[in-house]
Amino acid sequence: MFISKSNICFFFFLTIHITYSQKKDDAIFFIQQDQISKFHTISDLEDLKKGELIKLYQDRVQEIITVIPFLSLTNEPGVRLEDIGIKEDANHLKMMKKNNETTRESLQVTKQSIEELVAYADTEKIIWTILYFEEVIKKMRIGVKGNF
Repeated sequence: MFISKSNICFFFFLTIHITYSQKKDDAIFFIQQDQISKFHTISDLEDLKKGELIKLYQDRVQEIITVIPFLSLTNEPGVRLEDIGIKEDANHLKMMKKNNETTRESLQVTKQSIEELVAYADTEKIIWTILYFEEVIKKMRIGVKGNF
């Protein structure tokens, strides 16, 4: 009897935790995984094969597409609506959830398009574009306070 009551309590708190954490995740603009972890030099990129370059290209496009819409609000991952003074009400959470879902769907199509079409580009142009994207990302991360 005691085991079943403790199991019920455990599952109850687990359900509440999962529900609460899902709602909290909807309030986050973007996460660390949406950002690239390394910047490259020309010589780094020249040593890579075209397939590897296309993957880097896709990752940089993902960060730019994910972060730019909210750049006036934050340039840091993990920032929540309430962290910048926006109430986390049902309307805002619904809007953020829809935006996150739409962005993910759009990124899938964009990544497929890049994989199919950018493969036809000259390797030199792919490298140049990756370096350009990385400069844009550096500027985005510097932000208003100039903290990179």
